[in-house]
Amino acid sequence: MANPTTEPEIRGEPCHAAAWQAVLADAIRDPSELRRLLDLPPGPAAPEGRFPMLVPRPYLARIRRSDPQDPLLLQILPRPEESIATPRFSADPLGESAARRGPGLLGKYPGRSLIVTTGVCAVHCRFCFRRHFPYPSHDAEPEALDQAVRQIAADTSLGEVILSGGDPLTLTDCRLAELSQRLARIGHLRRLRVHTRMPIVIPQRVTPELISWLRGTRLTPIMVVHVNHPAEIDTAVADALGRLVDAGVAVLSQTVLLRAVNDRVDVLAELCQRLVDLRVMPYYLHQLDRVAGAAHFEVPEARGRALVAELRARLPGYAVPRYVREVPEATSKIALA
Repeated sequence: MANPTTEPEIRGEPCHAAAWQAVLADAIRDPSELRRLLDLPPGPAAPEGRFPMLVPRPYLARIRRSDPQDPLLLQILPRPEESIATPRFSADPLGESAARRGPGLLGKYPGRSLIVTTGVCAVHCRFCFRRHFPYPSHDAEPEALDQAVRQIAADTSLGEVILSGGDPLTLTDCRLAELSQRLARIGHLRRLRVHTRMPIVIPQRVTPELISWLRGTRLTPIMVVHVNHPAEIDTAVADALGRLVDAGVAVLSQTVLLRAVNDRVDVLAELCQRLVDLRVMPYYLHQLDRVAGAAHFEVPEARGRALVAELRARLPGYAVPRYVREVPEATSKIALA
């Protein structure tokens, strides 16, 4: 991962380095250092390969010290199980190679188009369905981004653009502001959706500049934040989410069902209620995408359905996320409960 740097001017406005970029540059990359900081005993060697460990310090601060089973730690610490080949788990579990419509552009569902803005994330979740994704051939570099915008402009069936990655919020606000303005000039687009984990792992990322470009065009802004456990939401995260909602940004959440992390009804219920209290609507509970290296996180679908039934018995309907699985070439996510 490249360290963040100050970017060139866009339309004469300088793009200055921000505090969140320093936090990202200071992220922990060495599992041994992470174990030392958390007072954990030395662990077995875990192959890192193309998907090394990366965890920012604000997230690290929420992990319980001396607890190798902490649910946040399990999401980010490489484990030997990642090297075990498992039937039906593959490098491209969602068939995204077939969904490619051009450099940096995926067309998976009708009416929406997804821009792979970058391969950079602020945290490397060990269950990530794009952990093997060939970002060099998909990243929306300037020339590729121009082509992606032209293709979106030419397809009048599209009403929404999704910014994904990697994490689009690892890009500077200058670049994202320029992109949002270009998209807003395409008459048939109505909404701009951003999928991100940044407000959860580095809440300093929710800056006035971020809110300015999100609210600065005619497009309706929607942010989908990825959060898996109530311990991920500390005061700083709650404040960051509040700034987005107060500014008029619709904020939804998505959660991946993960063994030993959140596969208990008490944990999911606490997470959903915490989100609703913060005015964030629980959107999706995802069945794990079967990406190679993540089989040890899988929860049986029968267990997932039972958990959702228990949530419905405890919570108001608006607080219960839809339990879904993504299937290659399907025209929408498949409801499991």
